[in-house]
Order: sequence, then C-alpha cells, then structure tokens
Amino acid sequence: MNSHSYLSYTVQSTSSANRHPNQAIAQLYSHHHGWLQRWLHKRLGNAADAGDLAQDTFVRLLSSASGVPLNVTTPRAYLATIANRLSINLYRRRSLEQAYLTLLAQTPEDLAPSPEHQALVLEALDEIDQVLARLPARSRQAFLMAQLEGCTQEEIARRLSLSVRSVQRYLARAFEECIMLASQGALHE
Repeated sequence: MNSHSYLSYTVQSTSSANRHPNQAIAQLYSHHHGWLQRWLHKRLGNAADAGDLAQDTFVRLLSSASGVPLNVTTPRAYLATIANRLSINLYRRRSLEQAYLTLLAQTPEDLAPSPEHQALVLEALDEIDQVLARLPARSRQAFLMAQLEGCTQEEIARRLSLSVRSVQRYLARAFEECIMLASQGALHE
C-alpha cells in the first residue's frame, strides 16, 4: 500500500468512525485531495510534483499548530493558497539549487568541493532561503543589500528611501530569523 492510499484509508476509516482529532482535515482530504492534485497538475504540468505538493499541503495542515479554521467557507481556495505557497517554495528552492550547480559547473575540477560538501551547501542554501522567505520584503531587501552588496545602513536607507532607524529594525528582524535558524540547527544535531 503506497503512502497516498494509506493516508486515504486512514482518513476515510477514522472520519467514518468519528474518532479522528483532525476531523476537518480528514473531510478536506476526502473531499478535495483529487481536485487539488488535478488543479496542481494543470498548473505545474508535472504529475509527480502535483502529487507531492497535494500531499505536502495536507501534511502542512496536519503539522500546523492551529489546524484548519472551523469557518473555511471556500475550502478549495484555502487549499489552493497553501499549495500555491508550497509550489513557490519548491521552484524558488530549485532555482537556488540550479544557480549553485551552474556555478559549480564553472569551477575548475581541482577546486570543486566534494559531493558531501556540495550536499551541505545545498542544505544550507535551502535553510537560508526559508529564512528569507519568512521575512517581509523590506527586511529581506535590506538584509541582502547588507550581506551581498556590503552596503552600510546609511546606503540602504538612501537607496530604499527609509530612515536609518527603519533599516536597523529591518536588519534586526533578519538577524533574529538567522539566529532562530541557527538555534534550530543546533537542536537537530
């Protein structure tokens, strides 16, 4: 039994028995999983990615602390919003990986990192991307200008038409996210 059919079986059997603690998710899954997968396939043009993202959408709901709001009046729009965010993350991550692999292909073979090091770099890039994705646009922009371009706070303020104090707040927010990421990494080791 594959994971999809197992989850489907679990959702159907538990929802009919009325014992599932996430009844709303079980109902969403049984009523809308097929639609969501077809919608994603049409949108992405890739059945494998559509299947993965449809499952990831429900996994996200199951792992969410808040669960499903009880008053979802448009469940398909709700699910499509979650799936769309996941697809954006997927393509952003793939784009980042491709940029790294392109750079790696241009590196002389004797200077190329080991496959293990490459895997670690890709994992770190994915984590950084997750941090940046959580930041508001201005905070992300200020952080990237400071880290990648070496801009001072004054330069960032001038270029973004902000006060230096606002830039400091945006950078502090970005660094807080980085610290949280670093502490989570320490917890997983």
